Amino acid sequence: QGIGVQQNGELVHLPQTTRRNLELTQTLRGESSPTLFSLLDTCMTGMGSRLLRHWLLEPRRDRAPARRRLEAITALRAGPWQALREQIKGCTDIERITARIALRQVRPRELVALQLTLGKTALLRPLLVEWDDWLTQLAQDLQAPAGCAELLLAAILEAPAALVRDGGVIARGFDAELDELRDIQTNCDAFLLDLEQRERARTGITNLRVQFNKVHGFYIEVTQGQADKVPADYRRRQTLKNAERFITPELKAFEDKALSAQERALAREKCLYEGLLDSLQAYVPALTQVARALAALDALCALCERSLTLDWCVPLFVNEPCIDIRDGRHPVVQARLAETSSGAFIANHTALNMRSRMQVITGPNMGGKSTYMRQVAIIVLLASIGSYVPATSCRIGPIDAIHTRIGAADDLANAQSTFMMEMTEAAQILQTATSNSLVLMDEIGRGTSTFDGLALASAIATHLHGKSQAFTLFATHYFELTEFPATHHGAVNVHVSAAEAGRDIVFLHEVQPGPASRSYGIQVARLAGMPAAVLNHAQHALETLESSATANQSQVDLFAAPPAPPSAGPSAMEKAVEALNPDALSPREALEAIYALKKIGLQA
Repeated sequence: QGIGVQQNGELVHLPQTTRRNLELTQTLRGESSPTLFSLLDTCMTGMGSRLLRHWLLEPRRDRAPARRRLEAITALRAGPWQALREQIKGCTDIERITARIALRQVRPRELVALQLTLGKTALLRPLLVEWDDWLTQLAQDLQAPAGCAELLLAAILEAPAALVRDGGVIARGFDAELDELRDIQTNCDAFLLDLEQRERARTGITNLRVQFNKVHGFYIEVTQGQADKVPADYRRRQTLKNAERFITPELKAFEDKALSAQERALAREKCLYEGLLDSLQAYVPALTQVARALAALDALCALCERSLTLDWCVPLFVNEPCIDIRDGRHPVVQARLAETSSGAFIANHTALNMRSRMQVITGPNMGGKSTYMRQVAIIVLLASIGSYVPATSCRIGPIDAIHTRIGAADDLANAQSTFMMEMTEAAQILQTATSNSLVLMDEIGRGTSTFDGLALASAIATHLHGKSQAFTLFATHYFELTEFPATHHGAVNVHVSAAEAGRDIVFLHEVQPGPASRSYGIQVARLAGMPAAVLNHAQHALETLESSATANQSQVDLFAAPPAPPSAGPSAMEKAVEALNPDALSPREALEAIYALKKIGLQA
């Protein structure tokens, strides 16, 4: 497999921050699931998973590969994709096995798995004919190299030893010399019994025995009373009190052969295995082609299965700059909600084009701003790799990069604070983003003082809108920025909706036109379990700030204690408790009193 040069300009640029923030292969906690890749990867083989990961992390700007994959997935959806996956399920990772063959490091059991997989490719090919052009080409590429499977079948046992040095690897019938050496080991007892019968007949010594021990090897044992009957070709090997032990030229020859047979068989197997690896080198290019075709088919079938199971649509590529998504969904969040039965995911529309290149997004924390921004980026990325997307319809123009500035983190090892990291990432985006880039900016400027942050956020928004002219989703809590679209006609206000229910807040997760009316920060703090005294103080400070802003006051005392709440009469619950005399109640009356108090509490 040759080495090629891939220019950065050929790929949709995905900086490391984008890969991390979109949680493509790792969560923000460093876990492998739930991520976009873990959701997509239903591949049956390791090589299919690796190829799908490669597609995900290195999408191409040229739309031709993506169109080709989409056409193949569409054909598979109407074809026998389930039968294909069943056949692929039993295939081994022949990509790695082929690489190990090339490096002469392949093990015997891997060669058996390779031989079985080559047999399965013959069953896959008929399922791919007369479909999509690329699938037809894959069927041709799945053609096993002539003679390879036959060679492996003839050379390797069905259940070989794990390592060549252990023996028991080469199949019987592959090499006559090895078969003979194995026969010597297997038929040793039969030879000795046959020799014993022949020597008894030749010498007339009926109690003659042919035996073996580890010290003296093979020998013929004759009692002392019969020792004078031994033939002249018997050579004395050992004298015992009651017997003599001899060796004959025939037995000596067999001994030499038998004792070295195992060692020679192992050496012969190793030699034959090395020769087999030599023969397999010629098949490496063809096996590599088969591996690539099988990996591509596996990855395509996985994307096909995902598109059907998750109800995704086919994206449409257009030449004019736009990102038009109807009922877009964040696939990982939606899947997580389904797993935990936490309710339905709220789909949202996105319309970015020449007239509206920037969305200024406002709304409460936890309202779904970051999820909405991420889902747009993920849908664009999925379209770029040639996958169906989680939406009811999708039109995507040319995209050369996806940039993100989301979340807060520091880099203590490199002496970078949270704000420094934020500014560094923003600077990289401003320096590289183009009119074909998608930029996600989430709460830029929050890591410094209010005025500094607002000034930086407005300047960054102006640069992205005027100079970069990138498609931008700009989430902020600076309500002053909602005035930005009034003077910049390529920007629009949208907000993530929420509704108040008494003192609580209900997140609707719908992206609607216009700016948000407020941030609901105190309500979110209440949901987080903030102490009531702190919430009361914060509410008082908020009201003071809002009234001072209206009155144009220059200074507000944020640390002044909130006024005491107006005195109110005792509640119904307090009155009921006050009226109780626990010492005068019978057990029955006490139980009835508890039920009465519970009823009052529910009514309150």
